[in-house]
Amino acid sequence: MCSDQLHSSLVRYREGLRQNELSIQGRLSSLVGVALQAEGCDAPVGSRCHISTDGGDGIEAQVIGFNHGRTLLMPAGPVHGLSPKARVTLIANKLRFYAGNGLLGRVIDANGKPIDNKGPLTACYETELSSDPVDPLKRAAVSEPFDVGVRSINGLLTLGKGQRVGLFAGSGVGKSALLGMMSKYSEADVTVLALIGERGREVNDFIRDTLGVEGMKRCVVVAVPADQSPLLRLQGAMLATAIAEEFCNAQKQVLLLVDSLTRFAQAQRQIGLATGEPPTSKGYPPSVFSMLPQLVERAGGIENGGAITAIYTVLAEGDDQNDPVVDAARAVLDGHIVLSRTLSDASHYPAIDIGASVSRTKNSVTSKVQQQLASQAMQYSAVYQQNADMIRVGMYQPGSDDQLDKAVQVWPKLQQYLQQDLEEKVNLEQAHEQLLKAVQLSSSATELS
Repeated sequence: MCSDQLHSSLVRYREGLRQNELSIQGRLSSLVGVALQAEGCDAPVGSRCHISTDGGDGIEAQVIGFNHGRTLLMPAGPVHGLSPKARVTLIANKLRFYAGNGLLGRVIDANGKPIDNKGPLTACYETELSSDPVDPLKRAAVSEPFDVGVRSINGLLTLGKGQRVGLFAGSGVGKSALLGMMSKYSEADVTVLALIGERGREVNDFIRDTLGVEGMKRCVVVAVPADQSPLLRLQGAMLATAIAEEFCNAQKQVLLLVDSLTRFAQAQRQIGLATGEPPTSKGYPPSVFSMLPQLVERAGGIENGGAITAIYTVLAEGDDQNDPVVDAARAVLDGHIVLSRTLSDASHYPAIDIGASVSRTKNSVTSKVQQQLASQAMQYSAVYQQNADMIRVGMYQPGSDDQLDKAVQVWPKLQQYLQQDLEEKVNLEQAHEQLLKAVQLSSSATELS
């Protein structure tokens, strides 16, 4: 059983360190905010240490830096019971986790341990959490469409296998519902869902109500609620990506959903500020903007293998599309889908603002006819919205503008096309057929060729 094997291997590793006198020990010297400092523990960055406590089993912490002969550590749990001069011991140079088909249908924490009360993990293997960056020349081209089961995305913002997309949204505009639809209806062989920094209640509700029994069958959930340490929130996103990489190497089509990239950035902000980094835009230190591409670039397709199609939710604080994390994510991703609060308030679901959304690989995975069809629908939508106020007050006169006449005729059908029930699945072929019907004009108007 994987959990027992992990415990046994850790025990053997610790015993080997003691027997060979290779353990690096030091003493805790200070606790400032969420960061710890130790003296005499010259452990490498990224390694895991054990800190003893007076009345318990101690806690684990990760080395995140060093300064003036002192080692900086970030605890992986509550620091209750820590005292000055507590012993700090190196226990592992690299983090390891279990991957494989035994993870399907399971919910695990940031350390890869099951938290769903379904017993230990089985049918899996042990591997390292960190991996080398993928050679950009070995990246497979994004050349095949990826079916997410959502009509508006399949028809107007067609995604490709191996594409990385941002889902930009404020709070309460249907982000979780859209993620649930894609996790259940996509053509992926495996879905890896990382719930980073969410409220504990929302984690359970998403798994039970949004995913359901059917959605969990081919899904792995990595849940790290908001009350967990910033180190674990950071590690949770890395673990989900590493699990997706293992399935990708097994030549599977993987859908990686990370909710949210903003919570990942905020966790790194806490760690960066605790180590003394200078704050820049909105208090984010420089390390945040170097960590984002390191996470995102691990997704994508590989030659002669599978592909990781990744969707990262990005919280636009105050619906600000110029938020530093939103702006940084937009630069490193292959497109973005924007959810509109105006549409959400009008009960228009999914609340996708097609005019503000972009898929940079759409032209590589669709035919010329499909591209023209989507472009025509976008034009009709833009023309109508530009003249919406004039139409609303009754100033619009049919026959005065041919393009506006067409937009007015198409608009009701297009709005119906863009909405979709949570229980409705629409594949790529159906989405294109329904889009053609939506933009068709009456016999008195010029039809799309």
